[in-house]
Amino acid sequence: MTNAHRGVLLGLAAYASFSFSDAFIKLLEGRIPVFQLMFMGAALSLLALPLVKQPGEKWRYLVQPRHRGIYAARMLSGAVNNLGAIVAFTHLPMAEAFALIFLMPIFVTLLSVLVLGEHVGWRRWLAVIAGFVGVLVVLRPGFRELNIGHLGGIACGLAGACSVVLMRKVGDDEHRLTLVGTTIIGNLLVAGALMWPDLRAPTGMQWSYAAGFGLLSALGVVLLMYATLATAVNRVAPTQYSQMLWAVWLGWWLFDDYVDAWTWLGIAIILGAGLFTVLREERVTGWWHRMRMLLP
Repeated sequence: MTNAHRGVLLGLAAYASFSFSDAFIKLLEGRIPVFQLMFMGAALSLLALPLVKQPGEKWRYLVQPRHRGIYAARMLSGAVNNLGAIVAFTHLPMAEAFALIFLMPIFVTLLSVLVLGEHVGWRRWLAVIAGFVGVLVVLRPGFRELNIGHLGGIACGLAGACSVVLMRKVGDDEHRLTLVGTTIIGNLLVAGALMWPDLRAPTGMQWSYAAGFGLLSALGVVLLMYATLATAVNRVAPTQYSQMLWAVWLGWWLFDDYVDAWTWLGIAIILGAGLFTVLREERVTGWWHRMRMLLP
């Protein structure tokens, strides 16, 4: 097996792990307050750090970044990303939640223009327009009831895009331990500060679901790191779209999720636009070759 094949398989395994982690969020049905669940998941994710730490890296890199402003911004964007995901998977069918979260590549294109001043050609602009058309098809405002889950999914995708653009600004000029630890520490600090007013004692079953959420998320981070060590990130990134297959299967198997024909059409448009954007970004900018890791 070549390194490229190994990297792709590890990427598929990583995103399968993330998908099952998200299913545990939905199994909880909102019974653990959102900030408390964020904190519990982040605390368990600390278990991944010894496996992420590279030879020669110091533990102080977790709190001693080279770019402090970007570090703080990524802490905040990571917290919003996780908060949005928890809200989306609590209130929406899994496939619908993923469809909105997969707007991330579209948001990356927009932020690349606004923040980095990159040139975007007409093909990627068409993909951006198509992505937002897909969102309108999924949401159909005025024709269906919208809830906070839809806002959470969009916020998750936007915050994830902010994190990617911030990573572009630092490129390889930051330690891997810092890149991975930033979002975990951000979640610990934000959720730790905000969870106290609604803190409650989980039941045994709720503890097991929360553990599944945190541990599988940590496993996904480790698998994704090894995937990007085995092959270029541009080969690994498209494997994220395998999550939609897991979402459909898990939604049907665990939750009897029903997704109507219009929503399927919107999902197809969003996925097509997002995947085109991911592949086009590599062909036009080649920025992935300068990245150490692309976080979900």
